[in-house]
Amino acid sequence: MDDEDDDIRGGIVRLEAEIEQLAETIESARKLILISKAAMGVAALLIVGGLFGLITLDPAVLIGAFGVVLGGIVVFGSNASTLEQARTATKAAELRRSELIGQIDLRVVDSPTMH
Repeated sequence: MDDEDDDIRGGIVRLEAEIEQLAETIESARKLILISKAAMGVAALLIVGGLFGLITLDPAVLIGAFGVVLGGIVVFGSNASTLEQARTATKAAELRRSELIGQIDLRVVDSPTMH
């Protein structure tokens, strides 16, 4: 094995670590998107229920519900953007890793024949 193969293998290892970190970022963004959707849904139900008189809401709870909806929109948008960026970066890293794997000088290893 020569130095060039060592450099390529090191690059592959670094890319695999980057891909793993990006996978964690993607999973975290997905969870936060789901949480923000759930929070917005609950808050919207409270607001609608209060507007139609189905439930009696304290003004502070109503203001809080509006805040949760607005916060949920911000968290959703931010994490949707992060999710898309992480997916794009993952595809690029996977492509680069494939290119590096293709550059490795593979050798055929003879195996002893069994009789």
